[in-house]
Amino acid sequence: MKKLGEILIDKGKVDKTDIDRALILQKESGQKIGKILLSLGYITEKDLIESLVEQTGVEAYYGDSFPDIEEVEKIEDLSYEFLKNKVIFPLKKTDSVLEVIMDDPFDFETIAALETMLNLDVKAYLGAESEILDNLKKLYEEEQAIDEANVLGEIDEDNIEQLKDLASEAPVIRLVNQMISKAVEMKASDIHVEPFEKVLRIRFRIDGVLHDVEKPPRSLAPAVISRIKIMSKLDIAEKRVPQDGRINLRVLGKEIDLRVSTVPTLHGESVVMRILDKGSIKLFDLGKLGFPSDTYKQFETLIKKPHGIILVTGPTGSGKTTTLYAVLNRLNSPEKKIITVEDPVEYQLDGVNQIHVNQQVGLTFASGLRTILRQDPDIILVGEIRDKETAEIAIQASLTGHLVLSTLHTNDACGAVTRLLDMGVEDYLISSTLIGVLAQRLVRVVCKNCRKKIKLTKEHIRDFDIDVSRFDKIPEVYTAEGCKECNFTGYVGRIAIFELFMIDENVRRMVLEKPDTPKLKSYAKKMGMRSLREDGFLKVIQGITTPEEVLRVTQEE
Repeated sequence: MKKLGEILIDKGKVDKTDIDRALILQKESGQKIGKILLSLGYITEKDLIESLVEQTGVEAYYGDSFPDIEEVEKIEDLSYEFLKNKVIFPLKKTDSVLEVIMDDPFDFETIAALETMLNLDVKAYLGAESEILDNLKKLYEEEQAIDEANVLGEIDEDNIEQLKDLASEAPVIRLVNQMISKAVEMKASDIHVEPFEKVLRIRFRIDGVLHDVEKPPRSLAPAVISRIKIMSKLDIAEKRVPQDGRINLRVLGKEIDLRVSTVPTLHGESVVMRILDKGSIKLFDLGKLGFPSDTYKQFETLIKKPHGIILVTGPTGSGKTTTLYAVLNRLNSPEKKIITVEDPVEYQLDGVNQIHVNQQVGLTFASGLRTILRQDPDIILVGEIRDKETAEIAIQASLTGHLVLSTLHTNDACGAVTRLLDMGVEDYLISSTLIGVLAQRLVRVVCKNCRKKIKLTKEHIRDFDIDVSRFDKIPEVYTAEGCKECNFTGYVGRIAIFELFMIDENVRRMVLEKPDTPKLKSYAKKMGMRSLREDGFLKVIQGITTPEEVLRVTQEE
């Protein structure tokens, strides 16, 4: 029989180093190697099930093939506590045979115990531990509630030692580990753990939209939140003030950095974990962000300039950091010194000097920027221009021969000029240093497996302000349907839409007159600037996204 590790290596799920590490742990714990790889986060339950089926040939019930709970009868002779402890789901009972789903159908000792208890032959199938336990809860809902009450009792949330003990219990550790693994597997960007009066709500942000994934028992909230705080080295005794921490993990074969934020709410501490995949730094390729070819060429000319300020604008979560990191990746070379001031440093870039803002010791964007000007940089990235002081130091850096990259929170590209003026920055300084502003948003990419062709409706034509005379016939576009491949959302992944405002001599003269945003936008459009919504429409007719998605993210247009 081929070894499980060899099968997983052949499938590209792990490498030999992962297997060697698991074998060392196996000698210490005596656990099966598949369980160890799963607990380390190197593989998913799906990977394990598929590999075990290939290795043993045993029939498996997993995912869609798992039986409907309403078609299964409870077996009175088997207690919920026994089935949970042994990870067994009773499938069907006849006069002579009991069919069960087990996470280890080769646990002959447990199978023999079942046969002795019931005086029946036992036929075991393979299943995933999480699915077996989840469906057991549904099947034995009443017994499960009693069992939980017996195990947890009345939790005193002020008893720190009790919370530590609960947070170290295997079920809580497994719940938190599975939650993180599931989030990484579903390509979530954030995990939200929110305690309310009667429920503990867990949501994942996937492609910019929050989705409910599960609601563990409310009684587990203190233990789950304490477990996360212990992992991120936060003070579990402090519940009155917000806290920030980090967790470094290897999940599903990836190096993952979780940025953890807690905040006290009415019913307990709310936790948000931002998932940062260290391996995704390789994906910061400027050419793959979604630029139309003409915008891409214009932007390339900007970032190759020796000095000046380039701003990237948009709301939180619009991909500004990704774009700036992609620019740094493009510009990074032994001939150039690059320094960044960020709050926080999200990804570590090889060859780039990165400074983490620390307000508590007085290291702000402004003070950090003032200091790095003495470090002889060629290119400077300022995480965000938040005030007049930071803006003016960035301008001084540009005037002394540096290329400065930064972000602003504005709705469109032209609004960056008026935002700087509103901050109190002198018009002549903006005019002499600003060379370009890139506004962007992220739109979800329609799932290719289930997308459906439709014709543009009158409402679409009106909302996009389309001149239909430019088309020989009304173009067909796609709408999102939803299937298993996209978790029934209709979308998989995201891509950016852009609006690039190039600063020419006419704009420089206009800035000195302190123009309003509509005046600047009117001129930019005459000079060929494509708005965010117009760029989105290009991606709609290319079949990349849907009209509804572009309209959703450009509502302020």
